[in-house]
Amino acid sequence: MSQPPNPSSMRNFLAIWVGQLVSTIGSSMSRFAIAIWAWEITGQATTLTLVGFFSLLPSIAVASISGAIVDHFNRKLLLIIGDTVAVLTTIAMMLLYLTNHLQIWHLYVASAIVGTFNQFQSLAYSASVSLLVPKQHYTRASSLEFVATYGSNIVAPALAGYLYPIIGLLGIWLIDISTFAIAISSLLFARIPNPSLIDTQETYTHIWQGLGFGFRYILERKSLLALLIVAFLFWFAHDVGDSLYTPLILSRTGNDTVVLGSLAAAAGFGGVTGAIIVSTWGGFTKKIDGVLLGMIGAGLSKIVFGWGRTPWIWIPMQFCSSFNFPFNGSSDNAIWLAKVAPHVQGRVFAAHALVLQFGSAVAYLIAGPLADRIFTPALAAGNGRAGILATIFGTNAGAGIALLYVICAVGMLLVGCAGFYIPQLRDVEKILPDHDAEYARVESGK
Repeated sequence: MSQPPNPSSMRNFLAIWVGQLVSTIGSSMSRFAIAIWAWEITGQATTLTLVGFFSLLPSIAVASISGAIVDHFNRKLLLIIGDTVAVLTTIAMMLLYLTNHLQIWHLYVASAIVGTFNQFQSLAYSASVSLLVPKQHYTRASSLEFVATYGSNIVAPALAGYLYPIIGLLGIWLIDISTFAIAISSLLFARIPNPSLIDTQETYTHIWQGLGFGFRYILERKSLLALLIVAFLFWFAHDVGDSLYTPLILSRTGNDTVVLGSLAAAAGFGGVTGAIIVSTWGGFTKKIDGVLLGMIGAGLSKIVFGWGRTPWIWIPMQFCSSFNFPFNGSSDNAIWLAKVAPHVQGRVFAAHALVLQFGSAVAYLIAGPLADRIFTPALAAGNGRAGILATIFGTNAGAGIALLYVICAVGMLLVGCAGFYIPQLRDVEKILPDHDAEYARVESGK
């Protein structure tokens, strides 16, 4: 039986993290600019939500093999391939734009291609954290991922919003391509160890059986199952509302990209602030408290955000909302990293990701039609049946989207509150031993 990996330094992790941070900024600039371009052409929320749907659809399709591939193949190579495919797709989009052939459906195809390889890349990255980072720093490492995500929200929207009228999509895509080069370079010089297999027979496990293993692993551990179900419900409600975020702001402000960029920056500052606090502090001793309190805080903030109609309400609420996600996400990640052994994390995390991605895909698929065909007409000017809802949300552009957004935020809040009343979830860290403690128990019983 091989010894489990014993990382002693965060140096390699930080090198990879810096490269991914730069790449994330470039990708965020592209997404911001593409959303503006698509909204200007169609004016339909469904157009933007379908981009998210098609980015998730192929990753769901390959989920059955992605976990086993991550567990049995070179994870560094998978990370490099993910970045390479993304940059090649960006180049293809740029060429279509230069020849005046770029259409909305091209966005869906590009999202599907990138989403497929991003499934392998994100799993390889997540499953490598426990091999690169000492156990006591799992929460800090997870919080740095939020620093990258939200940090890009500070820089990217401001740059994209300012540069879009000057250099257009072409210039922003060129910036994106250059950031990918930096990310790939950081990976080439980093060392990412592959996990040791505790059971050598698992090396020969049929690759198509990987997803089934991951689901069985979770189903046999009721506390992990409860954690996954609560996360599914929370992120489903979140993603329905989040997919409508850009249409909500643009319709409420008359396509004011400055306000949209300012809100994205506020989200970035909130997320970075929360992530820095978690990274410095180390997070809650009882990680599940961080998971559930983060859900509650995010839900409350988004309720007020959806109710508001001016940047004076939106900006502080966006800061507060994003502030909570590093507490939720880093605590959740730390639990999974501690409870699942490194040699099976690829398959278990693939099953975990499939459930959440399925929920997100459904959320993106239904959000646009719900907004465009039900909620927007329900609060349209002249609809006398709107009643008190019209008083709260108004009847101008974006009112119906705001109502749907608030309903989703209430769902997020309720999920977080309910979690404290589920014993299997509330006591997950007591019920399940950490994977290194379980390994020591097996060794002592030999």
